[in-house]
Amino acid sequence: MAATTDSNMDISTSLTGILNENLCADHLQTLKTFTGALRDQVYRDGVEEEVFSSLLKLLSLLCEELEAANTENQDVQNVSVKLQMTAECFRAQRNSCVQNTRNQGLLSELGFIELSVKILSLLHTMKFEGRNGIFEPLCCGIQFLGNLSVGNQACKDDIWQLTFPNLLLQLLSVEDEKAVGYTAMVLQTCLDEAKVEEVAEPDNIQLALRVMELCRTHPDLDWTVLIATQHFLKSSALVERMYSVMSHLDRVTLLELLQAQLKEEDPEECGIPPSVARFLASCFQKGCGAVLTLATGSASSNEVLQEALTVISLLDVLCEMTSDHRQFMFLQNHPDLLETTIELLSQVHAIGKASKNVFSAAENFSSFCDIEDSSSCSPVISFKAHLIRLIGNLCHSNTDNQNKVRELEGLSLILDNFSIDANNPFISQWAIFAIRNLLEQNKSNQELVAGLERQGSADYSALMKLGFEVEKRDGSILLKPVKKNT
Repeated sequence: MAATTDSNMDISTSLTGILNENLCADHLQTLKTFTGALRDQVYRDGVEEEVFSSLLKLLSLLCEELEAANTENQDVQNVSVKLQMTAECFRAQRNSCVQNTRNQGLLSELGFIELSVKILSLLHTMKFEGRNGIFEPLCCGIQFLGNLSVGNQACKDDIWQLTFPNLLLQLLSVEDEKAVGYTAMVLQTCLDEAKVEEVAEPDNIQLALRVMELCRTHPDLDWTVLIATQHFLKSSALVERMYSVMSHLDRVTLLELLQAQLKEEDPEECGIPPSVARFLASCFQKGCGAVLTLATGSASSNEVLQEALTVISLLDVLCEMTSDHRQFMFLQNHPDLLETTIELLSQVHAIGKASKNVFSAAENFSSFCDIEDSSSCSPVISFKAHLIRLIGNLCHSNTDNQNKVRELEGLSLILDNFSIDANNPFISQWAIFAIRNLLEQNKSNQELVAGLERQGSADYSALMKLGFEVEKRDGSILLKPVKKNT
């Protein structure tokens, strides 16, 4: 303990000495010694308040000199030294907070949060020849806020109050990827349900939009993905407000994250509110016609193409929501969702038959797409198959929807999609799945299918997999249960 006390006194004396001299490169080593000492837990636990007070005074002096440098033409080398010393102060603060609640509280009480936030704001706006030199202190300062907030709710709240939303948004937009990543870490650490609702307010929505943009442009940045999946997607208000103003590209990213969340091991733990499902179903109904432009060639602009891709992503999410997710099965009763899906399938099927286009069936799997180059794939790959999948999901154990499909002539439409189609892998399997759900305990549907006249080139032998035997008689198709061997 005596050795630790002596070290405290030596470092305190050294820091005080720096304050009485003109700051220069020689003082940087003193700070590095302090930073290195703080890596030792015993030393870290024994640092006295006086040492931190001296560090705070030094940081305040550096802040004043950097402010002056930002308004005056100063020597780049001189400014560079001040920036390095600022970075080292931040490193010392960062190290002192590691697994140390006492130091977290002490630094907060002394005013380190306010001063550090002030310097980060200054660094963000500094303009001088060696601008790249700001990134080191910027990163270290953000790391300090991150370490300070870990496991300390009071510090989280203070940091949030001082940085939300403007500084967080500014730091998420700097040109240094590490700084952006550290900022995302701070945001993720501070967020809770109440703070997410603050983010959802119209005046603050830009912060959420920036996070979603980073999820698209920097998919390897884990912190932004965690922010989106663990916080943003759980707020229906935030999802709706983001979706209404974001670009189609970012909408697709949001929908891809939603789908990934839905595929979690425990379907009940995805955390997505039912109101989000209702909203997305309505978006699909409202905009689904955009996908038809892909066949007519009118999707000449990126905007139109991206809108169509959004519709395709919406369909994928709705398929996932209605598969093994009991909390979303109310979508079976969502007004006109089933009718919209049947009508879209009918249009896509008719367009594909009318002329050669992206919705036409293809038998050649060799030209399907390059597995190693997804950009070579058509944007509507599996679209028709997924429409059939959604119809099947919406009719599962739902007599009203089974009947509705029959009334809308959807049964014959689905039966006409049993043929192999390279543009819609597994379409036969999804058609089998849908027909099974449509025929299950529904005598009227079974009788209709049994009496249908053969149209097109559908392969009804696939119905054998459902336990039905298909027999052609006088141009009609009869459906009867397969006889079991006794």
